[in-house]
Amino acid sequence: MDQRVKPSPFEIRRARTENPRMRERDLSAQLGISEAELLAAHCGHEVVRIDTRVAAVLSGLRGVGEVMALTRNESAVHEKIGVYDKISAGEHNALVLGRDIDLRIFPKAWAHGFAVEKRTGDDLRHSLQFFDRAGHAVHKIHLRNASNLYAFHKLVEELRSADQGLHIDIDPASEPDSASFEGASVDVEDLRERWGALMDVHQFFGMLRALKIGRLQAMRMVGPEYAWRVDEDAVAALMHHAAAEGLPIMCFVGNHGCIQIHTGPISSVKPMGPWLNVLDETFHLHLRLDHIAEVWGVRKPTRDGFVTSIEAYDSRGRMIIQFFGERHEGEMERDDWRFLAENLPKVPVSLPA
Repeated sequence: MDQRVKPSPFEIRRARTENPRMRERDLSAQLGISEAELLAAHCGHEVVRIDTRVAAVLSGLRGVGEVMALTRNESAVHEKIGVYDKISAGEHNALVLGRDIDLRIFPKAWAHGFAVEKRTGDDLRHSLQFFDRAGHAVHKIHLRNASNLYAFHKLVEELRSADQGLHIDIDPASEPDSASFEGASVDVEDLRERWGALMDVHQFFGMLRALKIGRLQAMRMVGPEYAWRVDEDAVAALMHHAAAEGLPIMCFVGNHGCIQIHTGPISSVKPMGPWLNVLDETFHLHLRLDHIAEVWGVRKPTRDGFVTSIEAYDSRGRMIIQFFGERHEGEMERDDWRFLAENLPKVPVSLPA
């Protein structure tokens, strides 16, 4: 365990002043603290601690207008420009189903929130940033020139926390282990029978929980009728092909607090070092190709026929990114998407006896 003494709030603010161009994520890693701790040290210095009442956050964002929504994990950053619309929020989950900003939110993971003002040259940028108990970002909202700044400040005041202290309690152990069930003993025939009986893609997670099995373990066991290993380079090939053919796709990036979805075509796909980027007008994606350890094609039965996804995982078994063809409830899957997904280069796998 790392026993280093963490820097004081004053030392954190000094490091920020001395490294004005460094990203908060990179600076916090350099200092040995979480990104949430870095922001907490700036409370009273262009940062306000806010409550993480998801329903109030989403309701207030309606009036802010056009913003950029950002959701990320260790290997992918998903950015969408639009408005928060078609909102519903409950204790266990919340939905934003707007044309551009499409989110699945899990409020219990939202532990720390901040309203941030950041000066870059002559520009003053505003954002809301939310983190889990380990201090890792779950969702961020960045204002744009078209945003309603009055509505933003009104929302910040409504959410302002009574505690504006410079320290926050961080619990690194609270970060979920997505591969926690890997290695569990499972009856393969039972898995295949349950998989084949699915009627909706949303039943898949419940099946995994019932069997106490990890997602990757299920794919490795179920057999090629439902899951097949794909070459790691296939994700880049998929994205370039979708852009070249104008194939509308769904692209999911998430963490345990938020999943963000792009639906529609992509056009500008550009590599930059280890990153593969989509740089479209209202959708930006930044994907670390070198973090991809396994890619799987996955087929799930539904009332509307099979639905096919391409899913990329890192070396710890955590999902990085997931792709589907564009479809809506009650529609059959697109033939051109299914053809692409089923014809990406495959990798032979050994099945359990």
